Amino acid sequence: MPRKIIVTSALPYANGPIHIGHLVEYLQTDIWVRFHKMCGNQCLYFCADDAHGTPIMISARAAGITPEELIERVHKEHKADFDGFLVEFDNYYSTHSPENKYFSELIFGRLKQAGSIVEKTIEQTYCENCKMFLPDRYIRGTCPRCKAEDQYGDSCDKCGGTHQPTELINPACSTCSTPPVRRESRHYFFKLADYEQQLKELITAGYTQKTTANKLDEWFSTGLKDWDISRDGPYFGFKIPGEEDKFFYVWLDAPIGYMASAKNYCDKNNLDFDKLWNSNEYELYHFVGKDIMYFHALFFPATLIGAGFKTADKLFVHGFLTINGEKMSKSKGTFIKASTYLKYLNPETLRYYYASKLTGGIEDIDLSIEDFTNKINSNLVGKLANLASRSGPMLTKKLDSQLGQLDTAGRELISKLTAAKGQITENYENLNYAAAVRTITALADEANRYVEQNQPWITVKNDLEKTRTTLTAVINAVRILTIYLKPILPEYAEKIEKFLNIDKLSFADVETVLQNRKINNFERLADRIDKSKVIAMIEESKEAQIAAPAATDSVEPIKPQCTIEDFEKIDLRIARVVKAEPVEGADKLLRLQLDLGGVQKQVLAGIACAYKPDELAGKTVVCLANLKPRKMRFGTSEGMILAAGPGGQDIFILSAASGAEPGQRVS
Repeated sequence: MPRKIIVTSALPYANGPIHIGHLVEYLQTDIWVRFHKMCGNQCLYFCADDAHGTPIMISARAAGITPEELIERVHKEHKADFDGFLVEFDNYYSTHSPENKYFSELIFGRLKQAGSIVEKTIEQTYCENCKMFLPDRYIRGTCPRCKAEDQYGDSCDKCGGTHQPTELINPACSTCSTPPVRRESRHYFFKLADYEQQLKELITAGYTQKTTANKLDEWFSTGLKDWDISRDGPYFGFKIPGEEDKFFYVWLDAPIGYMASAKNYCDKNNLDFDKLWNSNEYELYHFVGKDIMYFHALFFPATLIGAGFKTADKLFVHGFLTINGEKMSKSKGTFIKASTYLKYLNPETLRYYYASKLTGGIEDIDLSIEDFTNKINSNLVGKLANLASRSGPMLTKKLDSQLGQLDTAGRELISKLTAAKGQITENYENLNYAAAVRTITALADEANRYVEQNQPWITVKNDLEKTRTTLTAVINAVRILTIYLKPILPEYAEKIEKFLNIDKLSFADVETVLQNRKINNFERLADRIDKSKVIAMIEESKEAQIAAPAATDSVEPIKPQCTIEDFEKIDLRIARVVKAEPVEGADKLLRLQLDLGGVQKQVLAGIACAYKPDELAGKTVVCLANLKPRKMRFGTSEGMILAAGPGGQDIFILSAASGAEPGQRVS
């Protein structure tokens, strides 16, 4: 009997672009959802933008727009990125929604009625310069446990521990670096410890992977603390009922966004939400990264238990992405946005590579640029796509596109491939995609050996029917391998379906044999990766750091203090723009020829979104004249012009005062 399954992924924050690190989770989830749909199961995939919190409010203010306008813009960008990578949500929504407000207030009210919500007057960090209480992510300092520096106010990236902002050593406001003071404020707390026994039972019953359960044991042993679920204004979020200037903490309403997205889907499709979300008729699974497992393994399920809602059947936790063995780096160009990747490479190459690395564990996966290129070119193109490209054109050009029948050798080959179905589907079910890909690749090797043994490129010259028999077996091997790959490569599979003139493939079709029928003309399935495109993608990712940060980027903390001696090294000069021209191949850069009073400098400036070249000729600007020249893909930049603004079209060049002469020093 087909299963009914609900699946969610963690909600991306509506304050910045999707990057290839984020995509580990969404591609892992999408592959699992597509697998279940191919097995004939009803599988619904829900997600949403996490749209509340102080960072949203501050970024919107910096961009000169409302928070609502910001999250609407980012929502469209996120959806475009996900569509580009073939992530197929059944509903992609937002936590800033009436459904989310309803469920947040409902759960809060039920927890309060159950005695699980208490009010306490506590000390909060307050920035007197910014005139606001500092949210967790707007205060940084030294971890009180492992003493790692530059950590957020709620958790430590190095040791994984959680803490309160007031526990940080040497705290500072992330926005202005001012040491905060402490002020008292009344807050609402969720009594997490009241649900310790139910949580332990949930985890013992298999709610998480074993490695995750071991980490949770550490948190249980240190004791579960009451969780602060309110924030003082100013804050972008839902007001707590009965309060004027207190709001639900984003981590209360964010995971509730799964329910809100499901409710929105149900209302649009005339379905019963309670049956879909809160009954045993449907299985429920959450996919999250290991950085937020505390919230999803303890806090969220405890609030659901207390409010009378069903908890998930399983929480799947994954690791992070490293590139070439290191954390993603903006300076090295490996902090690659989804949109940048799509400009240069086919999205299915990343889907395939991630699948070849992902297991059911929480270990980090590494994207080695060299391994990535080799694996796509050797396995995906050289072994899998090559099977179809070797057989299809020969059939259509030499054998009237007509398949024949399998002989004994062909049936033996197909039998080997069909026998692997159980092993492959089990690996998909258990998220062990890497094992599935290894098996599929080994089967492709078998099929390629069959081709080499039968040499159809020779027999086609003197024995057309033997060639037809050989190619019939190869085409059937292609079809079976495509079924196995389809959760990973949906567009690749669609091309094969069109080529073979067949309906949409599912796992029920593995044992079917195609014989005595026509096929269509072959369409190219996959291209080898050109290393120059990978280099260009990385270079553009470096360039993005030269331009002003986009309005949707998170507000970064102020860098460490410099001395007046450091500042005195800077030589700012008046410069006249002699010539301005676009840089071929770079969307954001303009090449400026500057005159600094007889000294000529070439500057590559990331202002193409805001200025046209003909608007700049003759303008006087302020130039950082003694900046060390930087060699870039598009030439050497010998300085930097000063500009300000939130980014995009809102970049404003700092012009020199009237009467200023080129070369004049700015003090």
